[in-house]
Order: sequence, then C-alpha cells, then structure tokens
Amino acid sequence: MNTPPPPRTSSRSLRVAAVTSVTLLLLAGCSGAGGGSRLGTGADAAKGADGSGLKIALITHGGEGDAYWERVQKGAEAAAAKDGVDLTYANDSDPAGQAQLVRDAIGDRVDGIAVTLAKPAAMKAPVAAARAAGIPVVGLNSGIDAWKSQGLLEYFGQDEIVAGAAVGDKLNALKVKHALCVIHERGNVALEARCAGVKKAFGGETENLYVEGTDPEAVDTVLTARLRQNPGIDEIVTLGAQFALDAVDSVKAVGGKAHVATFDLNNDLVKAVRAGDVQFAVDQQPYLQGYLAVDSLWLYRTNGNISGGGVAPVLTGPAFVTRTNVAAVAKFAAAGTR
Repeated sequence: MNTPPPPRTSSRSLRVAAVTSVTLLLLAGCSGAGGGSRLGTGADAAKGADGSGLKIALITHGGEGDAYWERVQKGAEAAAAKDGVDLTYANDSDPAGQAQLVRDAIGDRVDGIAVTLAKPAAMKAPVAAARAAGIPVVGLNSGIDAWKSQGLLEYFGQDEIVAGAAVGDKLNALKVKHALCVIHERGNVALEARCAGVKKAFGGETENLYVEGTDPEAVDTVLTARLRQNPGIDEIVTLGAQFALDAVDSVKAVGGKAHVATFDLNNDLVKAVRAGDVQFAVDQQPYLQGYLAVDSLWLYRTNGNISGGGVAPVLTGPAFVTRTNVAAVAKFAAAGTR
C-alpha cells in the first residue's frame, strides 16, 4: 500500500472509453457472493453480452500527482480498454472524502466498485451501502485484514505483515543492528503493518519514526534530526519510493553511514538502486493491482468468476528489487508500469 506525497485532498475522475472488441462470454445466470445483478437480465442486457458498456469505479486514498497511484490507474485503464468498460477513477486522501466518492459512485449506478481500505472504519458504511444496492465491490492495495469482514468479493495486494517480515529477514542477513522504520501516514493500517512485520522478524533494534508525508520538507527535517540524535542507526526503511530518496539525502546531510531500503518502486528509485544509493526495494506491483481489480469486476459481471474463491487474497507482492536484478524491471519502470 502506498500513500501520497503532497496531497491535495481532492478527487478527480478519468473516463476511459474502450473501443476494442472482446470475446463473447456465456452469461452467468446465478448470483454470486456479495450481490450484484448479472448481465443478460433487464437493463444489463443492453450493455452487451461481452460486458462492454459496464461502468466501473476505482476509488483510492491516493493523492494527486503521486507516481505510485499513477501506476495503479494505468493498470486499471489497461484492463478497462481490454474489457470494453467505462472506467471512472476518483481519489481522495481524506477518509471522509473517499467515503463520499463511494456514495457518489452508488448514485451513479455503477456496475462495480474497486476501493482501497487504508482507513477501514471510514469505508465500512459506504461499502455496505454499495452491497445493499447490489453493486459488487472488490478491494486492492490496503485493507487485507478488513476486506472479508466488510463483504468484499475479492482483494488484490500485498500481505504487509508478510512483506515486512521478509524485509526483517533481509536486514538480518545484512547484519543490520538498528533499523529506523519511517511511517509517513499515521493510522494507515497497511503502513503500520509493514513496520510491525519488520519488527517481528528483525533480530536487532527497531524503532518507528512518524513523519508528515504530505510535507517533503518536514520529512527531511525530522529524519535528518533523528539521524543526528542517534548515529547508531544503520538502516532506514521507508514505506514509499519517494521517501527513500528523501532518506538518501538525509544520510548525506549528516555524513552518516546508514543504508536505505524501501517498500515500493518508481523510475527514480530504480535509478537509485542501480547507483547503490538504495539497497533494495519491495515491489507490490501497483499496475497489477489496478489491472486485476478492474478485470475481476468485469469477469464477475460477465462470467461469475471470483478470484481466490472469495476466501483468500490474490497477492501481488512482495518482490525484491536489488542491484543484481534491477535491470530486468528498469524498462517497465521507465514506461510507468512498475
């Protein structure tokens, strides 16, 4: 899960009109878990047996201009184009704002909703309202511990505790003594879980440092001050690619010897791994999350498919990107899909 740098707590919508044709699928005549009407009945039949004309809303807690969420959106757009559906992307980093976006989608009578659950409590009521309206809902990126209890059909993302523990194991292998885990959004369940996973597996000392991720200057100030206070910190673990680059600058500013590792990936981070400034990145594949979320709703509405059987998440990570394998993903990162 990733969250935004300088947010503008606003939303924006992007409509993707697809013109590609798709193979006709048999219409499913029975209902699946989570409600939602089937194509081939009533007004749905007018949308085409192949699902073209379906309206799907992707609603995230991401902020404007964040490269991570641009990758999620790009994957969703690719699936929408393939499936011939009308995609609306909307985002708001404020939980109340994101909840309202879900209510707006219900009012628009969409055929499916994909949503992130960074703040599950805030999303519980609007998700329930969507289900009551017969709209299937799937989760992605955040909320792996909440999606089933809230009645979502499927979930696509990374198990953050497992991913954090994998980082902890890697730090043990690197003989790290003192790790600083930088949380850039207080209360975000996915971020908290990442650091909890690191602490669970790591044999050395772990401490969490909370920063205001929406203010890059504040992030740099707080992180630099902490490194000056404790020169014994020999590893900084950030939870977003842009914060890893901030950490590299902070280490240089204090003349420290701490190494930097991070969750998530972007093109600049790939360059930093290649240069050796960042030891490794944990890629949860945001493009894949967006793609699978939209495609799964199309498959559900046209063929009754439920990935993971509705009982298990579909994991998209963790995948480690290091200096030894970064060349294999560099071209995809440059294209904005990794």
